[in-house]
Amino acid sequence: MDFTSTPDSRIWDLSPMRLGGAKSKMNIQRSMHVYEVRPRKDKRGVDLVSDVLPFGRLWYGEPNAVSNAIDYAKFRSRSYRAVIRVCDEAGNVIETHEHTGDFKEP
Repeated sequence: MDFTSTPDSRIWDLSPMRLGGAKSKMNIQRSMHVYEVRPRKDKRGVDLVSDVLPFGRLWYGEPNAVSNAIDYAKFRSRSYRAVIRVCDEAGNVIETHEHTGDFKEP
């Protein structure tokens, strides 16, 4: 980043011209959330994995773990488009769910 020193403070120049279009590329990447629901290796439920989750993964261990993980991913992405992939033990995608960001301000 480019910054200019002034006697009082430093000002960062984050104008689109300086970023070289990087700002628009970041917005495109953030506009869709990608989640994967994977079975755990210890056979104790499933993990919901995504870069947009605060801790990277969530563990679901109840009988309806897959549907709860899918519902949480849809809820977490209520303002964004989302793709939710359900994988089997070998890592193959067996289901794909797409969610459109349908959250609207009142």
